[in-house]
Amino acid sequence: MIQAHINQIGTARPPHDIHAAFQDFTARGLSNERHRELFHRMARRAGISHRYSVLHKDGLVEAQSQKPGFYRRGMFPGTAQRMKIYADHAPVLAEQAVRHLNLEGRVQEITHLIVASCTGFVAPGLDQLLAARLGLRADLQRTMVGFMGCAAAVPALRLAQATVLADPKARVLVVNLELCTLHMQETDELETALTFLLFGDGATAALVTTEPHGLALEDFRTMTIPDSENCITWHVGDHGFVMHLSGRVPSRIAAALRAHPDFVLRGESARGLPLWAVHGGGRSVLDAVEGAFELDPSVLAPSRAVLDMHGNMSSATVMFVLAGMLRTAQPGQRGLAIAFGPGMVTETFRFIAR
Repeated sequence: MIQAHINQIGTARPPHDIHAAFQDFTARGLSNERHRELFHRMARRAGISHRYSVLHKDGLVEAQSQKPGFYRRGMFPGTAQRMKIYADHAPVLAEQAVRHLNLEGRVQEITHLIVASCTGFVAPGLDQLLAARLGLRADLQRTMVGFMGCAAAVPALRLAQATVLADPKARVLVVNLELCTLHMQETDELETALTFLLFGDGATAALVTTEPHGLALEDFRTMTIPDSENCITWHVGDHGFVMHLSGRVPSRIAAALRAHPDFVLRGESARGLPLWAVHGGGRSVLDAVEGAFELDPSVLAPSRAVLDMHGNMSSATVMFVLAGMLRTAQPGQRGLAIAFGPGMVTETFRFIAR
């Protein structure tokens, strides 16, 4: 039987650990002292120790500073400036992730390129820019998965699976690239400030073929959570992309999973799936999944470790979790991947370690 496999996953992150600096800078922008204290308390409970950015922490400057800075208090950059940084850095970081696949001498074998990204726009697109940097073949078939948020890795893999099932000779490169830190908003609102406490930059590259090693992709299922479309929104504004992340997100996720366990688990027992690759949208999101399925805390340790070391990298996050599982899973172990995005939508697929 023909089956699609994730054979390899390469990961990359920018060099600058900006978590502490971004946290302090954002807190200083809150005029209400009680809100500042609450922000710092929530930051300590967030389950995040590091976040990385293509921006250096020296780019955070106060209004009176004489130093140049990307985020200057009172003069945050417009969308055009942010997209310029995206165009400059996104292809470089994406290429780093691909290079970790060690495809030297075999790049011409890549027949399809699927790129998922929701944090920037440029034309020629990131897919074309990356193909040129890698020296991919001229008849490469390209697809962009855009603006689907944190869940986008799953539709991208679903497209890759469909591609190799239609053509078993296909070799599909799936890239997830997010520069979330380009979209910090200057705000005096606590909820908005807490939203940007979570996000970091990162990229992944996965090779999907019919070669029977790695993680075998099984069935994909999507579940839209009713009456939740305003819980996660992501709009293009004059000063970057403006995200709204409601505090109701974890409770809505937990309620939906509890209401439809058979749909998500395909009738299986949660205990029968030792591998859980869950998008770490935040500590409370992982808590919601753990509680809904009554999972042993150790089951989500890989997802919590990625959140701790990288924060929420939007669509790249669940791929970082899967990259770790590729290294440690035992042959025959079965797993479930889950990611959540605007809509609100729950994207899932089952997999088996080979």
